[in-house]
Amino acid sequence: MRTVGVEEELLLVDPETGEPKALSAAVLARAAQDEAAGDVFEKELYGQMLEFATHPQSDMAKLGGELVRCRKEAARHAEEIGCAVAALATSPLPVSPSISMNRRYQWMAEQYGIATREQLVCGCHVHVSVESDEEAVAVVDRVRPWLPVLAALSANSPFWQGQDSGYHSYRSRVWGRWPSAGPTELFGSPERYHRRVADMVDTGVILDEGMVYFDARLSARYPTVEIRVSDVCLHAENAQLIAALARGLVETAARAWRVGREPVDHSVSLLRLAAWQAARTGLAGELLHPVTMRRTPAEAVMQALLDHVGDALADAGDLDWAREAMRRLLRHGNGARVQRDLMDRTGSLRDVVAECVRLTQT
Repeated sequence: MRTVGVEEELLLVDPETGEPKALSAAVLARAAQDEAAGDVFEKELYGQMLEFATHPQSDMAKLGGELVRCRKEAARHAEEIGCAVAALATSPLPVSPSISMNRRYQWMAEQYGIATREQLVCGCHVHVSVESDEEAVAVVDRVRPWLPVLAALSANSPFWQGQDSGYHSYRSRVWGRWPSAGPTELFGSPERYHRRVADMVDTGVILDEGMVYFDARLSARYPTVEIRVSDVCLHAENAQLIAALARGLVETAARAWRVGREPVDHSVSLLRLAAWQAARTGLAGELLHPVTMRRTPAEAVMQALLDHVGDALADAGDLDWAREAMRRLLRHGNGARVQRDLMDRTGSLRDVVAECVRLTQT
């Protein structure tokens, strides 16, 4: 059974005004005093963000429980220093991000200018274990067309600097400003993958391998494939669903590779269009079908995803739960829909943030 770990980035906000607060250093210091917290929490690029990483789990129910626990711990530590955490992929309210002070982040600020100053976005990264670099690259090549579907499921960033962006996942459009971000061409072998990464670093445009922001990449630290397309999800159950589907995609891709099935050779141009469409409409309209690359109702694409990974989900014992979780997600909507519904009802972005703070821990 493949193990799965999740990294989530949370927004630190003022519990009264809903505005982001640059208090990550204080929250991290408070968490460091708590032996039970361990080394779960990490510093991020901005002082208004807090990141945590779960331990690798093979049981999805345990992973879901750990996601809820980590979110509650983050909320407790934040409350102790006068702020709150919200699983929001962008701040609904206007914000001037504060860049954390270290050499790496300062280099990024100088290298990329305004693009760095506008990157206060919160994502969800899923690590799925693999047996070798050969398997990992085969997986990266084969999951490419399905990744925009995960982005649509997780979309949770409709507002930007106090305005409706018109997108369901505006975070992904902001993230795409990094020069190394986005979908990749087929690599075919570990040698080609590592040569491409080395060539990118050697240009000097990026600092190191950690700044290779492919939608799916080989982790530099762990024996995993890291899938990086998702917004942080408003509800922990949706993050658990993304993790289960990611493991299903990795296992399905590895099985296809082992029997000699070639990856679908969609161009990067088409994959970029699929990612844009997912960001624009989320689950509310049409997506590009991963096989045909033609516009298809989102619900039909969700079913295609479940069909594609169904055997892997069933073998892991996740299929029935994933079907029900998908039904709930389609019925109640992703975070973007929840945020817009809240805005329609209250007319206040501050109230949107306040309710999302509550929903983050449910």
